[in-house]
Amino acid sequence: MDMDSASSVVLQALTQATSQDTAVLKPAEEQLRQWETQPGFYSVLLNIFNNHMLDVNVRWLAVLYFKNGIDRYWRRVAPHALSEEEKTSLRAGLITNFNEPVNQIATQIAVLIAKVARLDCPRQWPELIPILIESVKGQDGLQQHRALLTFYHVTKTLASKRLAQDRRLFQDLASGIYSFACSLWSHHTDCFLQQVYARDEAAALNSLERTLLSLKGIDDFLISGRQVGPESTCREKLEKTIILYTKVLLDFLEYHPYAFIPLIQRSLEFAVSYIFTPAGEGVTFERFIVQCMSLIKMIVKNDAYKPAKNIDDSKPENLEAHKIKTAFFTHPTLTEIGRRLVSHYFLLTEEELAMWEEDPESFAVEETGGDSWKYSLRPCTEVLFLDIFHNYSQTLTPVLLDMVQNLQGPTNVEDRVQLLMKDAVYNAVGLAAYELFDNVDFDQWFKNQLLGELQVTHHRYKLIRRRVIWLIGQWISVKFKSDLRPLLYEVILSLMQDPDLVVSQPHTVRLAFRTEQFLPYLESIFGLLFQLLQQVTECDTKMQVLHVISCVIERVNIQIRPYVGCLVQYLPLLWKQSEEHNMLRCAILTTLIHLVQGLGAESKNLYPFLLPVIQLSTDVSQPPHVYLLEDGLELWLVTLENSPAITPELLRIFQNMSALLELSSENLRTCFQIVNAYIYLSATEFLQNYGESLCRSFCDLLKDITNEGQVQVLKVVEIALKVSPILGAHMFQPLLPAVFRGIVDGERYPVVMSTYLGIMGRVLLQNSSFFSSLLTQMASECNQEMDQLLGSVIEMWVDRMDNITQPERRKLSSLALLSLLPSDNR
Repeated sequence: MDMDSASSVVLQALTQATSQDTAVLKPAEEQLRQWETQPGFYSVLLNIFNNHMLDVNVRWLAVLYFKNGIDRYWRRVAPHALSEEEKTSLRAGLITNFNEPVNQIATQIAVLIAKVARLDCPRQWPELIPILIESVKGQDGLQQHRALLTFYHVTKTLASKRLAQDRRLFQDLASGIYSFACSLWSHHTDCFLQQVYARDEAAALNSLERTLLSLKGIDDFLISGRQVGPESTCREKLEKTIILYTKVLLDFLEYHPYAFIPLIQRSLEFAVSYIFTPAGEGVTFERFIVQCMSLIKMIVKNDAYKPAKNIDDSKPENLEAHKIKTAFFTHPTLTEIGRRLVSHYFLLTEEELAMWEEDPESFAVEETGGDSWKYSLRPCTEVLFLDIFHNYSQTLTPVLLDMVQNLQGPTNVEDRVQLLMKDAVYNAVGLAAYELFDNVDFDQWFKNQLLGELQVTHHRYKLIRRRVIWLIGQWISVKFKSDLRPLLYEVILSLMQDPDLVVSQPHTVRLAFRTEQFLPYLESIFGLLFQLLQQVTECDTKMQVLHVISCVIERVNIQIRPYVGCLVQYLPLLWKQSEEHNMLRCAILTTLIHLVQGLGAESKNLYPFLLPVIQLSTDVSQPPHVYLLEDGLELWLVTLENSPAITPELLRIFQNMSALLELSSENLRTCFQIVNAYIYLSATEFLQNYGESLCRSFCDLLKDITNEGQVQVLKVVEIALKVSPILGAHMFQPLLPAVFRGIVDGERYPVVMSTYLGIMGRVLLQNSSFFSSLLTQMASECNQEMDQLLGSVIEMWVDRMDNITQPERRKLSSLALLSLLPSDNR
């Protein structure tokens, strides 16, 4: 069939495949699937999507089929791989012209070219980059944009390759065209600025798009403000461009700190002037402020910019960077930064206050952990404050203490500005607790100032009450006299009645906890915590409350028993409700771990709920196991350790174990502990049910495991032999020849050899008839006389006695060897 006929047939199938009628669509899709492996199919697709006269949906589908074909058939080793001749023709056709009129199709073609480039550039496709560069330089606006779009996707894809050889190739490519990318970015930026001044918004938007694409390309190479009215169509793209500029700086700083040293001074001047002086008023926006703060933080904290502890060990670069920072962070500059961070950026905003009024719970659990400082203003501000305070505490401590001094005594509830300022200053004192240890007499401050503030009941003062209770939580683990704790528990009890403040309490309860002093308050506070757990609706809050409940149970242990009835009844309901929230289920598992430990043998009453939870959490065929496995295994182990006797249901859960042992993950140690617990709990019943499958799993594990892992496996076998000498030897018989051979061959790793001798010693001492049959079997396999083989074993055993360090094992070996003296095996 000639090309025209083929094009016609494929075009018809693609047209039918865009139909809404399944009776037409399904046969067409099946036909296209069959053609995927036919020579010439992708050449036809190329002709179809390059034909701008055809229907957009048909062309779009042709691009998608072509793109999918690259993934499946472009590699030389792929089944039904495309021929080299067709690939050469296709590569040439893809870059003949960059004039696709439809944006979405142009993007897909650019991605498609990048996919081919990932496999073929530069070796099989050396002409790609030169043609792209030539097209980008062209005068035609559409061609220039499409070539630039393709250029960006190609560089992004090539930069993502991780093999050393690929990285070297990309570095060679980057060194050749980096200056061109920079000049391109500079050219389009200049065009944009001229067009903005000329108020040619349409042209400015086009230039800005090209600037953005150029800069993205520069960013890839580096790593592996003009005011526009708020209604302007350029504003959003301009903000993106500014963020990308600062991202380039941040990435450069992160990956190449030494090369960044000449930029430290100007970067600090730029960032500090925009966010800590009037220069930024009216032109900054939140994401830009976050980026500037991140820039300052990374420069302040970077170890490459600090001298070594022993100054003589410092590199010249370290000293140079430190000198630049020292010259910049003068006393006045640091004082201004410190004051403005607290008095401007720490202030709660109108939006935050409104959110607290409308939804106290969401306000309390707003994300502030992990990497949120890289994206959100409040956590970013707090992290920057902490890092600057830590590095320049001598300068900043007096500044902060002066701010505290100015706010002594209760604040007028009508003075909203002062209330917000006090909240901000107390926030700073809480964050810097460890730095201020020697400068603040917290016990006196608590008694003379903070306690009084907690007793101001006015509605507007809840802002300060909330902050003070949080502040105490920050200081408890730093500096707080134990005899003040009962006072604190009284306060917590009263504040836990306040629905607006209650979600702020758990953290402080957990840190304030001391068993002896807390016991008189246990029933009341535990009851209130349980009440809170039922009332809150946010997953994060439930997790926080469960965490505190877990800590309380862990600390008081069996003394919790009288108070957990309601919790025991509620947890099954909460587990059911949290089916879509795996992290909340993890928190429930942790609570159950501490609950089982607190209940001891009484935990058997929880089995109808507890055992299905363990079953689900440790079943690797169930998707939730990805989140629940670690805590589920811990709960399983604790349940066994506190079980008064084995039950059929408890035994049945062990069906999950063979798949867990196949994973050979970091949870293996806990798995072995669980096996041991079953052996100790009911060796006979357990080994009769699961001994064979466990032995098979162990045999598989021993083929591919570290020496330490081998020891862990063999210790389980040793425990089985210790608890049940006859049945244990019978069940693990397939493992024992390897142990025997290891002794005869003189296993080199001392701890493994010691474990081998421990196992063989137990067999010999507690099941001598089994040892005789094993010796017979091994003599037959080795084609040796039994006496000769036994002699080799004894000789090696005596020679390696010094490998055995534990007194119990040395004694076992001595008794085992002595038991041979009266035997017939001499």
